[in-house]
Amino acid sequence: MNFTVVNRNIETGSIKVVGVSSSSLFIIGDTDHVQLSSIFDTPPESLIIGPFVPLAPR
Repeated sequence: MNFTVVNRNIETGSIKVVGVSSSSLFIIGDTDHVQLSSIFDTPPESLIIGPFVPLAPR
């Protein structure tokens, strides 16, 4: 199997983000290494877990 990768410039004109999930990562382009972590020191009953956090319109 032959596999050829050709990296070219990427140009992003405009991006509209409507909402962000409670755990999200947004990348444009290449990356070699991503390491994410989080720690909660809040009691579990005080957390509000939902799929999206709405952003204020501009």
